Amino acid sequence: MTEIFGTLGPACSDVKTLETMFRHGMHGMRLNMSHTSLTESADIIDNYHTAAKNAGVEGGLLIDLQGGELRLGKVRPGTVAGNGSLLHLSADGPESSISIPPSVYAALELGDELLIDDGKILLKVMNISGDGVETEVLRGGSIESQKSIKIVGKEVHSDILTRQDRENILLSRRYGVTAIMQPFVTKAAELLRIREFLSENGLEALRLFAKIESLDGVDNLDEILPLADMIVIARGDLGNDMPLWELPGVQKKIAQKCIFANKPFLVVTQLLSSMISSPTPTRAEVSDIFNAVLDGATALMVTNETAVGSYPAEVIDYLSKTAGRAESFKADYTSSAV
Repeated sequence: MTEIFGTLGPACSDVKTLETMFRHGMHGMRLNMSHTSLTESADIIDNYHTAAKNAGVEGGLLIDLQGGELRLGKVRPGTVAGNGSLLHLSADGPESSISIPPSVYAALELGDELLIDDGKILLKVMNISGDGVETEVLRGGSIESQKSIKIVGKEVHSDILTRQDRENILLSRRYGVTAIMQPFVTKAAELLRIREFLSENGLEALRLFAKIESLDGVDNLDEILPLADMIVIARGDLGNDMPLWELPGVQKKIAQKCIFANKPFLVVTQLLSSMISSPTPTRAEVSDIFNAVLDGATALMVTNETAVGSYPAEVIDYLSKTAGRAESFKADYTSSAV
């Protein structure tokens, strides 16, 4: 049976909604640690565990760590970058600029392109001076604090475990966490360091999900596979590392490697993104889910669809039913082929 995961957020923070989601076939949920902590999320976590108990489900709780993903600092509310406008970025500059990680600032060169918020915003570096970087907005939109930032074609890394990651991991047993998701895994050494930290603190029972979000991760997948309990095909940032028309082939390549190594894998990102505002999915989304299961996916996960969408319970219903139908089709097809 395909594991079905949602993401906790304000749209599904009450016991009633969460219980309905469990009864629609949900097995567990992700909590994004990029913007919060386990302590700050105590109330919604309590509601989650209560709902799981009411529904008779041993719901898994996955915490998605900050990890090595690079993010913007504080951005003034209501900041909008229009196409063709100029945007000032700096590592520690004035309030009028947008704060970026020092490691990103140090790596920038004239002509570099920057992707913000999983590629929603595209900037081009036009000038670099002592107090910051002047960029032209090639693809504009709203810019918010703590959104992801990436230099196109360059790998810039930060510490594999942030201070907050360590604090949250150490609190995991208290809050019923069953697995951790490590972002931007690119090599085996990163997972070894996390395994060491878990072992040092008596937390070996936590499942370790390795998120593949860059071509480096894809290239080094063979060495990553033995150290992960689950591989996550995280199509958001992975799709920023290549032309989008190449992403489906890379997804299938990862899936094939996982199957050959007998390693479970999870598919995530925009499975049902239209349902953030619609009670029904598109035909393309349903086909995407169906084909992911046929390709051997052990688990499927939705993010904003349940965290901030208008129809979190309906999202899980469609996800679970589509996966179930794909499983039946796969079984029937295999038996008829024999």
